[in-house]
Amino acid sequence: MPNIGRLNLTRAGSQLNRELSPIYMKVIFLDRDGVINKYPGDREYVKGWGQFEFISGVIPALEKLSAEAYAIFIISNQAGVAKGIYSQESLDKINKNMLEELGPRIKVSGIYYCTHREEDNCSCRKPKTGSIEKALAGLKESGHKVNLNRSFFVGDTIRDIETGKTAGLKTILVFSGKEKPENKDNWKIQPDFTAQDLSGAVKIILKE
Repeated sequence: MPNIGRLNLTRAGSQLNRELSPIYMKVIFLDRDGVINKYPGDREYVKGWGQFEFISGVIPALEKLSAEAYAIFIISNQAGVAKGIYSQESLDKINKNMLEELGPRIKVSGIYYCTHREEDNCSCRKPKTGSIEKALAGLKESGHKVNLNRSFFVGDTIRDIETGKTAGLKTILVFSGKEKPENKDNWKIQPDFTAQDLSGAVKIILKE
């Protein structure tokens, strides 16, 4: 379990790698469902590890980001916990197994998830930026500076794009999950870039 030993799980729903190098960092924030693993469908949830399936090309794409010294954070709304659809224990197991499967060449700096429902008005639930702010604050506390001009949020919904833009990040909308290009006329906010999937998004990131 190469990544798990360096990660601390907190009650707030975050896991943060404390062994990042003290440099001016480039950061990538990723949504989970529809970006890393296959989208379960509208109003559906990945309830357990048996329902989690990586999207093709995700692991090589993340290896490229790690090789280029990007700090990788996963930011995810997981309201199924508050709704009683699956447990906190199941969510933690998914995260643990996901990190094991990603392997030693992919260094996930942290996982931040909001388990509240939308009506709970939590500051960490996207499109609010509380989870991103927590991740950046953790880096600052560890003595790291972040280059926001070279940092990105990659998501599969317009909610993700709104989150990234509000946080001052460049944004990439991928079409491997909920959102589709034919809905473009209905988008209330436009991403900086679009890509078919995370592999395509990484190609854009590495060119910028």
